[in-house]
Amino acid sequence: MKVPLSWLKDYVDIPLSVEDLANLLTSLGLEVEAVRYVGLPMPPADARLDFKTSGLAWDPDKIVVAEVREVLPHPNADRLVLARVYDGQAEHQVVTGAPNLFAYKGQGSLDPPLKVAYAREGAVLLDPYNPGGTLRLKRRKIRGVESYSMVCSEKELGISDEHEGIILLDADAPTGVPLADYMGDAVFDIAITPNMARALGILGVAREVAAALGAPLRVPDTAVVMEGPPIEGRAEVRITDPDANPRFAVGLIEDVTLGPSPYEVQRRLKLAGMRPINNIVDATNYVMLEWGEPLHAFDYDILVERAGGQAPTIITRRARPGERLTTLDGEERVLPPYAVLVTDTAGPLSIAGVMGGAESEVRPTTRRVLLEAAVWDPITIRRVSKALKLTTEAAYRYQRGVHPALVEPALLRALELMRRWSGGTVAQGIVDRYPKPQRDPVNRFRPADIRRLLGLDLTATEIANLLRRLEFRVTVHDDGTIEAQTPPHRLDIGEGVVGIADLAEEIARLYGYDRIPATRLADELPPYLGLERARREDRIKDALVVLGLQEVITYRLTAPEREARATVAGEPRPDSEYVRLVNPIAHDRRVLRQTLLPNLLEVAERNARFVARQALFEWGPVFLPREEGLLPDEPQRLALLLTGPREDDFWAGAAAEAMDFYDLKGVLETLARALHLPQPLRFEPGEHPSMHPGKTARVLLGDKVLGHLGELHPQVKARYDFGPAAVLVAELDGCALRDALPDRFTLRPVPQFPPVIEDLAFVVDETVPAAAVEDAIRAGGGAYLRAVTLFDVYRGQNIGAGKKSLAYRVAYQAPDRTLSDKDAARIRKKIVKRVAREVGGVLRG
Repeated sequence: MKVPLSWLKDYVDIPLSVEDLANLLTSLGLEVEAVRYVGLPMPPADARLDFKTSGLAWDPDKIVVAEVREVLPHPNADRLVLARVYDGQAEHQVVTGAPNLFAYKGQGSLDPPLKVAYAREGAVLLDPYNPGGTLRLKRRKIRGVESYSMVCSEKELGISDEHEGIILLDADAPTGVPLADYMGDAVFDIAITPNMARALGILGVAREVAAALGAPLRVPDTAVVMEGPPIEGRAEVRITDPDANPRFAVGLIEDVTLGPSPYEVQRRLKLAGMRPINNIVDATNYVMLEWGEPLHAFDYDILVERAGGQAPTIITRRARPGERLTTLDGEERVLPPYAVLVTDTAGPLSIAGVMGGAESEVRPTTRRVLLEAAVWDPITIRRVSKALKLTTEAAYRYQRGVHPALVEPALLRALELMRRWSGGTVAQGIVDRYPKPQRDPVNRFRPADIRRLLGLDLTATEIANLLRRLEFRVTVHDDGTIEAQTPPHRLDIGEGVVGIADLAEEIARLYGYDRIPATRLADELPPYLGLERARREDRIKDALVVLGLQEVITYRLTAPEREARATVAGEPRPDSEYVRLVNPIAHDRRVLRQTLLPNLLEVAERNARFVARQALFEWGPVFLPREEGLLPDEPQRLALLLTGPREDDFWAGAAAEAMDFYDLKGVLETLARALHLPQPLRFEPGEHPSMHPGKTARVLLGDKVLGHLGELHPQVKARYDFGPAAVLVAELDGCALRDALPDRFTLRPVPQFPPVIEDLAFVVDETVPAAAVEDAIRAGGGAYLRAVTLFDVYRGQNIGAGKKSLAYRVAYQAPDRTLSDKDAARIRKKIVKRVAREVGGVLRG
């Protein structure tokens, strides 16, 4: 929000410099991101500031208020005129092509003269034809006539980008006064957070400054000269949904003459980022920027015509199916059914809180204006604004919440400004419907509550005085308790425990965060019930990082199409099978994910443009819907992805071999050992909708299936921008893995006695998995078996068709002695028998 300093000073006296005021605003929670200096002196270039600066300082000796006394034709150019200008010291002849002076050419002496911004010889101005550049006025001839000074446009002075004509100041501008003294300004660009929505008006910002400085606040006068017939019987208001529209009021002004607003009003609107239009529309925008309450003006005669010559009835209601409205921007819009409309008996007039309709807008022929001030449900306004892709100043304020108490003063203020600027007559009274009054919270607390929350030892009287500066109505009771009623312009103060915390924040802001002493926490910390679960999850993540994998964190929001991309079928499931968002941020983020693999593949796809080797994992929840009314299940999942060469490039040469199925299998096996799982992982042939058939395995821990690993299916891989290397993926049940971690595990000492190492080869059927053979070896080897490693697989005619030979290196070891050959032979015999019995394996000679 852009806040001109001159406007702010209308409501509170500010004895601070621009820079000190910016720092004060930031300390109050109104962060100043930038300051644009418009005529006022700028800080030194080397000043250390917490905000950006820009602008132009007006030299008080060179740039002044002057008056144009006569406009003469240029003797040598039809598109130029000669202005006879008096600057309070002398008369000057200025050559100018300002189109808004041509109407005065040849009229003789002007009475009253035109007040202008005048730059003397040597003045530095912005160059309108060189963005960011400046120019210094020098004496020169223009089409044969000498000129050394200039009557200025807004662009040359840095007020706005307008340079089609010169500035015509209000008639009471004092001739000869430095322009910086008359209208020099600074514009604060403030980042308004949602909890500071009350400051979305200049008056709201002034209220914060007044509280901080302990200065009185000058609230704008809302008295209206009402000399017209009563409004009663000439307009009616009907609210059909008080939850969506708690308050709606209208006033009527007649016999208006549309024209430009006073220059000072136009200048303020431009500095605040709004374009002046005419005196009626400018009044609505001016009051919106002043009070934070948006307003809308209707052409009253059009409303009467739509009502068949009768008094119009304004109705607020939800949109009907298929209803349309052409808005002020000329677009015909189909209105969503949850939109709230301002209508009459003939149909829609405007999209409530967002934008008005084109048919009933104020136009040059308008003579009677019906002015609306209302309050709308913030959530509804946000939904409608987002659905229609309409962002307006009104919607911006309504989305953050406008207090209903602002409706009446803002309406009256705007009616009076319209009367002054347009010469109209205001009808007596207003029509005000308020079916759902706002209840302002009342909180009761003790100084001890503030001491506990802030560490500040303040008395009840000190606390009460701080809150009163923020316009809270405070009572200090005899028992020492403090009762604070929220002022009727704030919606950010809660009740109960939350309300007391909100009040503590207000006290801290006003007292000064930098003055709060450092104290020890007095309250006992609550127990963290999820600590053990988090520790277990961190153990798994840490182990994967040690194994060389990098953790990624992806969005939990997705779309069925994104998940379908990661399956062979490629057909998205209906949204109804997912947990859906009522108000998604984007169409492709409208449901909650049910698997981690698609997001992991998208991350790898983006990374593949920059790196060849990737080893990634993600730990996070998926969201599985349950029956209506119940929250979804949120089990944890672990997804892994490997692709690219087995090793990164290094100075001695690169490892050309690409990672394959067994690399990922080895990562999981090593992970299981690192986590000291009670038993090793087992792998069986399996199927998965994203993985290559024949290169996919189920991962088991005991009898429980943890998930699947395998090579990404070629059809799935083709949908992503990957290189030729295989993409290996796995997705496991994170909850089951986490719960399987032992609380304690045994560490064995380094053996004192050497192992006996043998190679055993078994011929088994082709269908027998190697893991089954290994399980049989371990069962037969008993306590003396320390290690089993598969090092060779052989197929050939000499072992028969449908057979394969699996060669294992086994190690026998005893903790208390060196095993003899007889001991080794006895263990070997048990292994051979066990393998033959369980998998039909024969020891190969």
